Amino acid sequence: MIEIDVSDTQQVQWGSSIDMLARVSGCSVALLRVGHDGCFDVLSATRMSDASLERLCQNCTQQAFSQASSSRALLNPQDVIRPIAANDQYFEVDLSCSMPIYWPSQALFGYLCITQENPQTVATLSKADLRLLLKQSADSMELDLSKLYRDYRKSFQRNTTESLNVSLQQFIDAMKEHVWMKDADGRYIFVNQSVEMAWELSQQQILGHTDEELFPPYLAQQFIEGDKASITKGVQVTAGECKGLDIGNVESWLETTKVPVVSDAGELAGIIGISRNISTHKAAQDQLELASRVFENSVEGVLITDVDGVIVDAHGAYTEITGFDKSELIGHTPRVFSSGRHDKAFFESFWQSLLTSGKWHGEIWNRRKNGAVFPQLLTISAVYGDEHQIRYFVAVFADLSTQKKNEAELAHLAFHDPLTKLPNRMAVTSRLEQEIRLANRSEYQLGVIYVDVDLFKQVNESFGHVIGDEVLVELSQRLTLALGSLATIARLGGDEFAVILPNIESSDMLLLRLSKLQQVFERPFMLTGHGPVRLTASMGVALYPQDGRDSSTLLVNADAAMHRAKQDGRNNYAFYTQSLTYESVAHLKLQSALHDALAQDAFYLVYQPKVDCQTKALNGFEALLRWDDPVLGSISPVIFIPVAEKIGLIQEVGRWVLQQACEQGVLWLAEGKDFGRIAVNVAGPQLQRRNFVNEVADVLKDTGLPANCLELEVTESCMMSDPESVGSDLILLAEMGIMLSVDDFGTGYSSLNYLKKLPINKLKIDQSFVRDIPEDVNNTAIAKAVIALGHSLNLRVIAEGVETPEQAQFLADNGCDEAQGYLYSKPKKSAELEHFFKAPYSL
Repeated sequence: MIEIDVSDTQQVQWGSSIDMLARVSGCSVALLRVGHDGCFDVLSATRMSDASLERLCQNCTQQAFSQASSSRALLNPQDVIRPIAANDQYFEVDLSCSMPIYWPSQALFGYLCITQENPQTVATLSKADLRLLLKQSADSMELDLSKLYRDYRKSFQRNTTESLNVSLQQFIDAMKEHVWMKDADGRYIFVNQSVEMAWELSQQQILGHTDEELFPPYLAQQFIEGDKASITKGVQVTAGECKGLDIGNVESWLETTKVPVVSDAGELAGIIGISRNISTHKAAQDQLELASRVFENSVEGVLITDVDGVIVDAHGAYTEITGFDKSELIGHTPRVFSSGRHDKAFFESFWQSLLTSGKWHGEIWNRRKNGAVFPQLLTISAVYGDEHQIRYFVAVFADLSTQKKNEAELAHLAFHDPLTKLPNRMAVTSRLEQEIRLANRSEYQLGVIYVDVDLFKQVNESFGHVIGDEVLVELSQRLTLALGSLATIARLGGDEFAVILPNIESSDMLLLRLSKLQQVFERPFMLTGHGPVRLTASMGVALYPQDGRDSSTLLVNADAAMHRAKQDGRNNYAFYTQSLTYESVAHLKLQSALHDALAQDAFYLVYQPKVDCQTKALNGFEALLRWDDPVLGSISPVIFIPVAEKIGLIQEVGRWVLQQACEQGVLWLAEGKDFGRIAVNVAGPQLQRRNFVNEVADVLKDTGLPANCLELEVTESCMMSDPESVGSDLILLAEMGIMLSVDDFGTGYSSLNYLKKLPINKLKIDQSFVRDIPEDVNNTAIAKAVIALGHSLNLRVIAEGVETPEQAQFLADNGCDEAQGYLYSKPKKSAELEHFFKAPYSL
């Protein structure tokens, strides 16, 4: 907008013209002038209501905006240059017609509007005559504006008293900004050196050319739009910010300012433009905008106070956290949040830290607007001025209510079993330490009972873990109800519970508590959809101080006692004794040594010959595993084989035995020694593996031992653990040509059904039935029955543990096929068995 005041005289003249136009046309007429904000104000009006004037102002504002937008379609700068007093642009809305009025420089002055206030009133002139009359009036006003502008410029004419030896070109070349000027036709008439360097064009290549001739269409159109905006408004405008190339082809943010140049006659002489690099400013602005967005979208609250602690601004989630609006905080101090929970010493320390270090960080209790007190994490930082004087304090705070609640829930979960809600192992350890300290001061005994539900695994396997969990929940409730406040009950995991019994004054009191625990299991547990199930428990008892003086020792010893109770038949309790610890330590040492036995070559095989009962000829050998540990000494297979099965080493050990035995058989065959078959014992876990048959086949292939030279001895209990799976594997082994024997026959299930169905070749009478024959009538009868049974099923029968000639003679007389035992030979290493291969062999 051109800021030239219209004199009162001129306004009176225009008012008279408007009155005359209204009388001639029989319509309402108004003169509107554009303001600084782009909206229109009423300069003069006749026969027009306030509502109509307001509507006309809105219409003209929209029209001016749409004209500025439509200028984007202009491609020719001449399109924006208009001859003076040749106004032929107008727009119509409903019953009104508005004609624009321009300054000589083509800057918009306003609109002359004519309208019919009453639609029923008939205008005295036709529509075409009204437009012509409106145009003539607007042209007359534009002539007045031209004279007004010339008078205005004359008042600003200067007389230069001194001649400067600096040309305009030198002046603008001294500026680092891009400076240029176009004439009224849009052609460049001068540029400075910065323009030449940035555009990479010489002055000769630029001057006399338009934007369309110098730049791509889209860029030329942007420049023309900026020119149009500046001309229309008649003042300096910022044409826009955009990315462009500055000097040295550096991509930068450029801001272009344009201003129209008007001659003394008030006519448009051209446009001056200045482009400056605002990259640094733009980066700073982006940082400020980012910081502002971070503040406003922060989940934390931000308060800013002056040096006196008066709140001057607030950002972020302060309303969500405190409940206060910004208007309720500005001008107040943070005392509005005071909870009353902190004493004077706290705030003295608070201010001491803030004023000396410029920062305070910690947790504080504050009060919300609704009065609720809540925990808050608060960080306050001082903001210093140029002279290192504190100007502001910035407080950033977060609501810790949810965090504190979650921490409490996590703490509860950390010390309680999620299923039964009882204290867990961590909690019972802590509680036991407390009870130990109390027992130590009061000189009372303290009892720890380790409770393990017998065979609970069967409940899970039979009915599922959901039902199993229901049983555990009910059991925990029963235990709590039985002992109540007299004890602390905890679930250690699985089906194991611990009970802490404080203040045990006598043995009778302890036995009474144990009796209550056993009574918990007397009632059956009702399973959903499955009826009642009865359970029992094995319990181990350790007492303070005699069985341990700390929580760890007491729990370990109670556990050891519980395992003794299980070994003694379950459904009872056992008290801890020192021997249990000795056994446990020895067992642990055995486990550790067993893990290293293969790597240390501590295992070796011995062989016991099998002979024909009638001819005493060699029929084969049984390979037996032995272990000599460098620390523990010689260990019996009766001890270490069950341990190997328990800790999962039996697979590896069993394969090693099979490999060694087969390699020994191949060695004997290579030496021309006929040994019959080598028998290898197979443990239950080995045969239950899905790939056991493949392992045997691989060993035979690797060693080269013929399958008919191998015999595998399997126990009855192993075959009956999974009859279908084991049976199919035995059939595959038999098809390979391997002989299969039932070891320790008579000590297990002794099922005749599997003897009939499975490809068994031999029965071995257990040495417990051979030991006292022929004196023991019962053993004699059993031995005869087994021999008869085997022969009736076309099976060979062998007796183990033969130690006397009388036993050997009895077996021979009753048709036993083979025998082995100390009578013939102790198990020996292969090098000590050479005499068995010499013919004829004799005892």
